[in-house]
Amino acid sequence: MSSTDLHTPIEYLKGVGPARADLLRKELGIRTQADLANFFPNRYIDRTQFFKINQLQQNSSEVQIIGKITQIKTVSQKRGSRLVATFVDETGTMELVWFRGAKWIKESLKVNTPYVAFGRVNWFNGAFNMPHPELELVVDYKKSLQTAMQPVYPSTESLTNRGITNRVIAKMLQNLFVQTNNTFEETLSKGVINKLHLISKSEALFNIHFPKNQQLLTKAQQRLKFEEFFFIQLQLIRKKLIHKSKIKGYIFEKVGDYFNGFYKNNLPFDLTNAQKKVLKEIRKDMATGAQMNRLLQGDVGSGKTIVALLTILIALDNGFQAALIAPTEILATQHYNAISTLLNGLDININLLTGSAKAKKRKEIHEILEDGSLHILIGTHALLEDKVKFKNLGLTIIDEQHRFGVAQRAKMWLKNEFPPHILVMTATPIPRTLAMSVYGDLDISIIDELPPGRKQIATAHRYDSNRLSVFKFMKEEIAKGRQVYVVYPLIQESQKLDFKDLMDGYESITREFPKPKYQISIVHGKMKAVDKEFEMNRFLNKETQIMVATTVIEVGVDIPNASVMVIESAERFGLSQLHQLRGRVGRGAEQSYCILMTSFKLTNDAKIRLETMVKTNDGFEIAEVDLKLRGPGDLMGTQQSGVLNLRIADIVKDAAILKRAREMAIEVLSIDPNLTSIDNRNINQTYQEITRNRAIWANIS
Repeated sequence: MSSTDLHTPIEYLKGVGPARADLLRKELGIRTQADLANFFPNRYIDRTQFFKINQLQQNSSEVQIIGKITQIKTVSQKRGSRLVATFVDETGTMELVWFRGAKWIKESLKVNTPYVAFGRVNWFNGAFNMPHPELELVVDYKKSLQTAMQPVYPSTESLTNRGITNRVIAKMLQNLFVQTNNTFEETLSKGVINKLHLISKSEALFNIHFPKNQQLLTKAQQRLKFEEFFFIQLQLIRKKLIHKSKIKGYIFEKVGDYFNGFYKNNLPFDLTNAQKKVLKEIRKDMATGAQMNRLLQGDVGSGKTIVALLTILIALDNGFQAALIAPTEILATQHYNAISTLLNGLDININLLTGSAKAKKRKEIHEILEDGSLHILIGTHALLEDKVKFKNLGLTIIDEQHRFGVAQRAKMWLKNEFPPHILVMTATPIPRTLAMSVYGDLDISIIDELPPGRKQIATAHRYDSNRLSVFKFMKEEIAKGRQVYVVYPLIQESQKLDFKDLMDGYESITREFPKPKYQISIVHGKMKAVDKEFEMNRFLNKETQIMVATTVIEVGVDIPNASVMVIESAERFGLSQLHQLRGRVGRGAEQSYCILMTSFKLTNDAKIRLETMVKTNDGFEIAEVDLKLRGPGDLMGTQQSGVLNLRIADIVKDAAILKRAREMAIEVLSIDPNLTSIDNRNINQTYQEITRNRAIWANIS
């Protein structure tokens, strides 16, 4: 059957019709016959075994029984009525029960005719019953595509209520396979199929819907999962290749006085091997004549800022200006202070532009930016305004990129003749599988070692009943001259409750740590920006010893003297958030501590999160556990998980298949970048169809 036939609307398939087609479209997004062929089961049930009624156990499992209906009655109940049929075999009697759709079910039932009843049995009032069974006449059962493993398809309440049961969907698929004579167009090349020992597309589709045994089912799943990943990777890698060949960038060919002078005289410590490796990757990128589009991942405290600064100095050595954008004013100011200190004594003009800058200061910056005498501009979203014009912007560094939308990032492209080189930095480690899928069109660099001398943060889990000993520990650390964070969760839906938690906590801490011996800062989302800034600065200047806050301090404030992080109701935080919060301490040379406070009532997931935090400081390990717990959609946010609406593959469980698919996509494109060879005809055809109908989002960054 040709692929054009498979594009026939679903209502023209035998057994569907307009009313059912409308429901399938609304509920499951099945519009065409191809959509139905690619609507995969989410589990399978062993249908080889038949039970007799007298063999049933009171454990409510799924069973199938052959018997006859001897009587049908409608029984009134509080709300409406239920339909009850007496079902018998030679060993006993049970009831089949329907609470919905009674009218049309009653019309379709045949008395004294052998049926196969399949469903979950309940023990109620001394007898067995089966609610909403799947019924099939024995004569039809014998004629149907027999399968030992019955597929179970995803469904919705509306479908069940309207009689589109699992059996009905299986019947539609059976009609489709009869109509197509089980021949579907191949989507992969012979080369790929042979190299990876995959079964054909037709075999895979047949065995995913009607598997004869577990072995054939596994082969079908592997083939279809590979294909799904392969075409996503093909899109991402082609996008990257097109970007490199079409989007020209400035060529930074020399490393000159700025870089070398800083490296010899101002660099405060030796670079780690990981930092050196990343710098080499960046230098290579910026010398090719294509625009760099690189993601730099590094855990909290791994030294991304130094790498960013050295990259900026290469831009300056080649006669270009550089910009660094951060998501918040506090973080932008911190970058400005850190970089200014590092560049002290060098003839480099650096400035800060944030939303709160006065008009006079802005005007001044705009002028020196346009005449080229300002080398480095650091700031917030304020840098994206149209009024901000550079003389020759050659490099843009974006910190914590998930805080910036695609449209905002694209604005930096329009500031010049060529787009500047882009370096995107994040301290949120992205699991390898997710990076391959979501950021597959970016080059990725990872700083995976901490600078020498950094001590691991000691993490402990304590229950509310241990609070007094935690207070005692806080007092001991403050006596040594250290500072302490106490953080409360902020979950939007229950702001009243959260605010109350925060204020109750603040009160109990002020009782335990009274003035004048102790000074306490408080920061939360309801405060004005200027008040937040004031409290943050008091803590930064060591005027207060304890900072009570909601998660507003999650990103970036660098206070080396703060050595204790107490996280209240830690079970209400996600893993990556806990890891980010823990990264606020451990910035100095002293031993730092993170204490996770919880109640005794913990879900299984919460226990895993807390155990992971206590066990490891490795952000990538934490991100992998987070991905397993939450799934890719939650981790990336809706905007970037669109690519991962996977039909059959699972980015966590099928990581090995994903890796193979990416390697294969790279191999195919390295030999035939435009997919024009005869061998790749099937791949090209499928690729064109997918990008026409379901292309992944246009510009990740």
